[in-house]
Amino acid sequence: MNDQTTGRHNIFVLTAAQALGGASAPIVISLGGLVGQQLSSDPALVTLPVSLLNLGLALGTLPSAYVTRRFGRRSGYMFGAGIGALAGLVAALGIFAASFLVFCAGTFLAGFYGAYVQSYRFAAADAASGPDKVRAISWVMVGGLVAAIIGPQLVIWTRDAVSGTPYLGSFLSQAALALMAIPVLMLLRPNPAGASAADTDAPARSLMQILLMPRYMLAVAAGIVSYGLMAFVMTAAPIAMVGHGHSVDHAALGIQWHVLAMFAPSFFTGSLMARFGKERITALGLLLIAISAIVALMGLDLGHFWISLVLLGIGWNFGFIGATAMITDCHSPAERGMAQGANDFMVFGTVAAASFFAGGLLHASGWQAINWLVFPAVALILVPLVWQSGRRR
Repeated sequence: MNDQTTGRHNIFVLTAAQALGGASAPIVISLGGLVGQQLSSDPALVTLPVSLLNLGLALGTLPSAYVTRRFGRRSGYMFGAGIGALAGLVAALGIFAASFLVFCAGTFLAGFYGAYVQSYRFAAADAASGPDKVRAISWVMVGGLVAAIIGPQLVIWTRDAVSGTPYLGSFLSQAALALMAIPVLMLLRPNPAGASAADTDAPARSLMQILLMPRYMLAVAAGIVSYGLMAFVMTAAPIAMVGHGHSVDHAALGIQWHVLAMFAPSFFTGSLMARFGKERITALGLLLIAISAIVALMGLDLGHFWISLVLLGIGWNFGFIGATAMITDCHSPAERGMAQGANDFMVFGTVAAASFFAGGLLHASGWQAINWLVFPAVALILVPLVWQSGRRR
């Protein structure tokens, strides 16, 4: 079987695994605060389970990179899915035992599972070669679109499945999804395109040498700003909507459209990057994030919130997938675990911090202040991206 056939097979497998594994986070995000209200005696801690999901994701990036580099991606990803199954069971045990601490341990473990799931996009890029790399990343992200539908629907179908214990069934279904991912991941094949033995045996640079590459630094910064701003604004948006007189249902619908907008463009993002270049599409994503802030500042009607959230989702898609594609140009196969793990640690560490601080800033300074902060962050990265795009052209 040739490398091209193996690469396409692996991309299909990773897309299916993304659909199953990516559904874990929406379950925690949808129910973490509600379960926190039931189990925590301190109202200030009710959102801690969701914050711990993001913290676990950030802290799990480097260990997951080590495991997949040491034992191979198939074995590493199966191990990660095992962590995901354990996370759902621990969270369910916390609900059954009415233990807030045990429930938080489960959501923290779910973050560790998320670190493995997030690296599927890099595995897809490594399974392809040349211009197909960016298309491979986009296709795996399509699995996120399916996950964005599966997760919330499972919450609806299973939250009352166990009589007398609300939400227990949803976290058991979270564990079941992770277990279903294991036989899917077993189908991954070794030796994808672009990872020849000669490349793998080539000397690897140190992490510091990679970090000092201008293009790598720019790609990481673009990923940080794209994902960090999205998490920052999205975390505050539902609270702001309800605070300005809109219903909880309208806020939930706005977030649903936002999540769909995050992943739906993945069908053509890869083709756009192949035609116009990674830097230009990344810059377009950042520009759309800035435009979403402009719309949000224009008014507080429901339409302003919804349109802003949709633009924010599309901007995240272009910006984050573009930054991911830029990262794949900055390392050899021997360096990929180190370079990709360091990138995800910095990106998702920022996401965790953004989710921690968004609520406090919203309470202290308001929705307008949240959106005004978007512009300097975008400008800081947009200028070097445009310069880099012109230079590469």
